Amino acid sequence: MDSLTQITLGAAVGEAVLGKKAGNKALLWGAIAGTIPDLDVLAKYVVDPIRAIELHRGFSHSILFCILFAPILGYIIQKIHSKSNITWLDWTKLVFWGLITHPILDSFTTWGTQLFWPLEFRVAFKNIFVVDPLYTLPYLIFLPMVMRLQKSDQKRRIYNNLALGLSSLYMLLTLGFKLYTFNIFEKSLSTQNIEYIDIETKPSPFNVILWTANIKTPTSIFIGYYSILDSDETIRFKEFKKNEYLLGSLTNDPLVKRLKKISKHWYTIEQKDQVLYFNDLRFGQIGINDDNAKFAFSYTLMYDKNGILIAKENKKRPDQIKPLLNQLWKRIKGI
Repeated sequence: MDSLTQITLGAAVGEAVLGKKAGNKALLWGAIAGTIPDLDVLAKYVVDPIRAIELHRGFSHSILFCILFAPILGYIIQKIHSKSNITWLDWTKLVFWGLITHPILDSFTTWGTQLFWPLEFRVAFKNIFVVDPLYTLPYLIFLPMVMRLQKSDQKRRIYNNLALGLSSLYMLLTLGFKLYTFNIFEKSLSTQNIEYIDIETKPSPFNVILWTANIKTPTSIFIGYYSILDSDETIRFKEFKKNEYLLGSLTNDPLVKRLKKISKHWYTIEQKDQVLYFNDLRFGQIGINDDNAKFAFSYTLMYDKNGILIAKENKKRPDQIKPLLNQLWKRIKGI
């Protein structure tokens, strides 16, 4: 999830664990603990971009990381607040729960997390977008109210529990929406006699009303959209040829194999003006039902000066955001 959500969730968890003893210090250290796992993004400054993607949500998002680092960080915090009567064990518990709730929350997104690192398996329920304002809203409403109260005030616990409870209820709601829309996607595929080998469904950006499905066949990937507000359950799927043949001898290149693994084999190959592009289809297009829309994650395949194949990520442009939001809002309202 986004940084703001992880900060506020961490603060609420810190309050729940140690608010009665530490007051706003629990909020502060909970917020800090909630952001620490995402420090793995700094890897992009010391390794190549593809390796940085492979490392993201890996060790720092694992149960092992939380177990190893909670006592260390708990010790540091206890030394900082050595004049208080709060023990090392108390701070360790706060840090552990602040750390572990971060990857657990990320596990509900499309990218998922390696909770059980060093196993490569990623936990990814794909029921909430990485930025969902409605999930974060309860924390933004109730945490400022918590901060204004004395640590002994019972209302402090009530407000914090409301924030945690409402956000958790919303998360359960998104799981229900995922199950409901998944059945509709499956029904529409069956009606249209589209045989497939895999299917993934996920919400579109910033909401859980409009859902999208990626459908994998041996030679193509189909993408379709369904809004809970649609009056018709017949879904129009758009086909994207995988175009594996365009890779030629590059098929066995180590970099291409890594890209395929990162994309979980949800990819297509494009060629424009003799330039090859590797498109990761898991995160869809920057546009809704737009034939000219680019994929959110796309890489240009090229050789460096040493003749080594590299992948350069194609950056998103700021001018793409407003059209996307307009298309998104129009499609959310249903057809």
